[in-house]
Amino acid sequence: MTGRGRSGLSPARRTALTALLAMAKGRFAGDALDEAMAAAGSLSPADRALATEIAYGVARRQGTLDYYLGHVSRRPLPKLDRPLLQILRGAVYELFYLDRVPERAVVHQAVEAARLHGGVGAARFANGVLRNLLRQKESIPVPQAEDDPEGYLAIVHSHPPFLVRRWLARFSFEEALALCRANNRVPPLTIRVNLLRARPQQVQEQLAAAGVAARPGRWLPEALILEGTAGYGPAQLPNFRAGHYTFQDEASMLVSRVVAPQPGEQVLDACSAPGTKTTHMAELMGGRGRVTAVDIDPVRLARVTEGARRLGLSIVEARPMDARDLPEHFGPEFDRVLVDAPCTGFGTLARRPDLRWQKQEEDIAALARLQGEIMAAAARVVRPGGALVYTVCTNEPEETYEIVEQFLKAHDEFAPDALAPYLPGALAAEAEGHQLMLWPHRHGTDGFFIARLRRLP
Repeated sequence: MTGRGRSGLSPARRTALTALLAMAKGRFAGDALDEAMAAAGSLSPADRALATEIAYGVARRQGTLDYYLGHVSRRPLPKLDRPLLQILRGAVYELFYLDRVPERAVVHQAVEAARLHGGVGAARFANGVLRNLLRQKESIPVPQAEDDPEGYLAIVHSHPPFLVRRWLARFSFEEALALCRANNRVPPLTIRVNLLRARPQQVQEQLAAAGVAARPGRWLPEALILEGTAGYGPAQLPNFRAGHYTFQDEASMLVSRVVAPQPGEQVLDACSAPGTKTTHMAELMGGRGRVTAVDIDPVRLARVTEGARRLGLSIVEARPMDARDLPEHFGPEFDRVLVDAPCTGFGTLARRPDLRWQKQEEDIAALARLQGEIMAAAARVVRPGGALVYTVCTNEPEETYEIVEQFLKAHDEFAPDALAPYLPGALAAEAEGHQLMLWPHRHGTDGFFIARLRRLP
């Protein structure tokens, strides 16, 4: 560990705490950590790794951490100042899940952080809670799978009880456990090679020269899975800025393959930000035709434009608008329309672990209504004979199968279109006609739902 600053905190913990405090204010874990790393300036690879481990570990294991803290804190956790609670969570994560730092050093660093953010009283409270926890560490009771399967999955495997209840109602305990474990893994970094500028083997060689191993993806030739980034930030990797690749999970890549845009076509991405699918479709089109990228958030839409520019894709045109207003701006003119709808994101809990604590069960119904409205609007801009692809990065029935079923009942001008011709062989066999569900614990990807429909001529 490198030296400490004036705060007395190690650089790694100072950076992790900065990220955790931003997360407590609603920032997504990835954005919060990126900003904290940038603010920290030059960090050693070891410090970057530890800061990342603590920040993401707290997001991933918050339910478990709060359970243990609740047993030893004399104050209810909701009444604690948010910075103090985040400091305690970080310390408990280190005490229970990491063994590289002695317990006394972890406690000392947490007390120093509490003093910095809350004064002497906060420091004394943090010291008392953590020392009490160390004394009781082996005796705090936890639910057992055979007696309380819901409590076991929610507390030991750190998932919201409402999600656990939903999964146990649909799956066996073993399946729900496998899903929770997959959500708690550290997911690999996956990149999509821009085949207009590079070849996978070429990118592998470039990465290897920088000390970063990469292996072929599981499903698609343009996918590479990174084995480690050797202390680099993602944007610092070789030829990233030159547009040789972008970061994207393989499940997300499969969506553009299902859209199957052809050179010269008119394609619409109805909810495009941050643009990974937009740019993938432009690459598959060989840079010929037009991809219209629509998003309601102009700030996020700027990322689509930025990504297209970096990748050398001049056929992407960004248009800020609410996707529900598409018929006010376009006629039935698009050969392919992709609706990558806003959703709960429960399929991405390994990559975005903080989402599990930010969403509530009632969000599912609210988002399903929005998804249905966007689909109805998008349907009106598909040309006769054109394709409409619906996808979400979640696996909940109300946001997936039920959306497509309700849409088809209300739109007899559309029919299911088989997915198998657009998928790799193993996945083609799993497709349920016009739709496919990808699961983290079954497919080694983010959880995704993909459906393909065709407008009748």
